[in-house]
Amino acid sequence: MIKESIVKDPSLAPEGQQKIEWAAQHSPVLNKIARNQLADGSLTGRKVAVTVHLEAKTAYLAVLLHEAGAEVTVTGSNPLSTQDSVCAALAERGIRVYATHDPSDEDFERYIHLALETEPDLLLDDGAELTGRLAQSHPELIDKVVGATETTTTGILKLRAMSDEGVLPFPVLGINEARMKHLFDNRYGTGHSSIVSLLANTNLFLSGQRVVVMGFGWVSRGLAKYAAGFGARVIVCEPDPVKLLEAHSEGYEVMNSIEAAEAGDFFLTGTGNMKVLRREHFERMKDGAVLANAGHYDHEFDLATLKEMSVSEREARKHITEYEMPNGRRIHVIARGRLLNSGAGDGHPVEIMDLTFALHALGIHYLASRASDFEPGIQALPEDLDQEVARIKLRTMGVEPEELTDEQMAYQTSWRS
Repeated sequence: MIKESIVKDPSLAPEGQQKIEWAAQHSPVLNKIARNQLADGSLTGRKVAVTVHLEAKTAYLAVLLHEAGAEVTVTGSNPLSTQDSVCAALAERGIRVYATHDPSDEDFERYIHLALETEPDLLLDDGAELTGRLAQSHPELIDKVVGATETTTTGILKLRAMSDEGVLPFPVLGINEARMKHLFDNRYGTGHSSIVSLLANTNLFLSGQRVVVMGFGWVSRGLAKYAAGFGARVIVCEPDPVKLLEAHSEGYEVMNSIEAAEAGDFFLTGTGNMKVLRREHFERMKDGAVLANAGHYDHEFDLATLKEMSVSEREARKHITEYEMPNGRRIHVIARGRLLNSGAGDGHPVEIMDLTFALHALGIHYLASRASDFEPGIQALPEDLDQEVARIKLRTMGVEPEELTDEQMAYQTSWRS
């Protein structure tokens, strides 16, 4: 028997409705897709399980899928990013919710499994949280799933490993690989929201400070760009020599992370890997160093070792944990090492998530009627859907892209002079 919604405080619904309405007002692309594509009946009666950072923008996507006729169940992809007011608002609207802010590890797991036990046929996933647990713990339900969409770099890596092992029997559209996702969400969305959260939570002055950015993928490019925009002196550490040289060419200082550990005032991670800051870095950091993570999981910092090294631990400020070292140095960690922008803030700007969730909406809509077009495993979102999101966004701005002349198109497709 399917459980009813689990939310912390139903009385918070009015606050959540207000947040969702604000997101709706600033999501022109999603609104256009809801009118033109989602309303065609393809989603009527389909069971959709959603796990993304559960705040107003995600909630609005869930609302649109629900209004399109889908039976929607939502749960959070990160314990700290779930907003109880938004959960209450969704439950009030008749959408099934299994999520609370900062649940125990046991409850976080339970909520995800409850979402899977609704026997969804479409998954809207983040970090392969649903897909991975489905394969590990609910193999009897796998055949019910016709397809999924995946949001993150971390999720894509997991899903590729699952596919290589032959345990991913349905197609997953890699939303993160779409240009309209990683060029905007990963770079501008993460850069903007992370630096805004860093400043809001620390109330410190970034200009002139040395900000060490770990990695130089799309996420870290955004972190470096926005930190530099606030006047920081940016240092980039990256194992890929080509990317490191690219960072140098962008005007950033580049160095080995051990050397950077001694120089940095702020440390920002966005690699999608684990323990990129660890004992040998903590031993060298100056007093007052601030650590913040924009990668998917909290294991980008080796927090277990940091706790072990410290002689005391306290909350220095809301969302900031201070670890004191035996020699008196203090190292500060924001949002317990979880996502800085959503664990200690409101996440990406609405207009950025309008683009990402438009891709998800089109992907889910496409899978609902045409999942058989794809082989099992990670698949690219059709290019025309990626471009459609860009075209809709441009039209909301009153802009049409340039059209090539017949002569120009002929020139691009011929080898003859």
